[in-house]
Amino acid sequence: MGEHVIEAMGKAKVVIKDGKVVEVGEPQIKYCPLFHKYRGIEELNPQNIKENIEFRINDFGMCTPQRELKMRDFLSFGISEILSTLLDEKIIDCAVMACDGCGTVIVKDSEAAQGVGGRISGIISTSPIKEVIENLGKENVLDVETAELNQIKGVEKAINYGCKNIAVTVALSGDALKLRELEREYDVNLYIFAVHVTGLSKDDARSLFDSADVITSCASRTVRKIGEKEALLAVGASIPIYAASENGKEFLLRRIEKMGGLKEKKNAKIPDPLI
Repeated sequence: MGEHVIEAMGKAKVVIKDGKVVEVGEPQIKYCPLFHKYRGIEELNPQNIKENIEFRINDFGMCTPQRELKMRDFLSFGISEILSTLLDEKIIDCAVMACDGCGTVIVKDSEAAQGVGGRISGIISTSPIKEVIENLGKENVLDVETAELNQIKGVEKAINYGCKNIAVTVALSGDALKLRELEREYDVNLYIFAVHVTGLSKDDARSLFDSADVITSCASRTVRKIGEKEALLAVGASIPIYAASENGKEFLLRRIEKMGGLKEKKNAKIPDPLI
């Protein structure tokens, strides 16, 4: 099963080896409203982070050959939920995402998009797992031998397959800028979704708002500061998701329509601290 390194629950470094949690670092965030709501965790610490990761391994096989890869919506509003909606409605041909056990992967099925991204934290590195790769399709995985994480190459692979309308998740502002260059070079439509942005510098946050379509706020102070002033649409109270372009705004509106509207959330809690 190899080694998998993720940043999870307050951006703590977690190492999973052969299906076991072998290392958990200190979280940079002490409180996350999502984990409080869904798992009853009032303060993030290495022990409850370890327990939650072990729960994910046992519940849906994260980082193991038993990985479930098709799931229903987990949140009302999350990046994977939006991507699932866009795939369902044929707005995009595919989504280029990151998945434990296979790295960068091209996803065309809405439930697979939710399965790949819905309950997974930021993946730093991963190892190939044969069962995961076979279930998602070897032809859809960027590198079956190394499980490489490279969203630029993943988009190039999708373009070579003939895809014209491609969504892609990125965590780095530099990747977003390179993708805009690819978009012009190949005359395709790329829709950039920025994820895992906690701790972004002011310059990187600025760059993402200039190049991405949809940006999740996570616990980023810099993203929230820009988003509150400049977003064309913001959805969510505790963890806002921002539309940074007209395409992004349309995508959020389509998700709202699919949900049948939004419910007002009073006295929403936010991550602590924002960094």
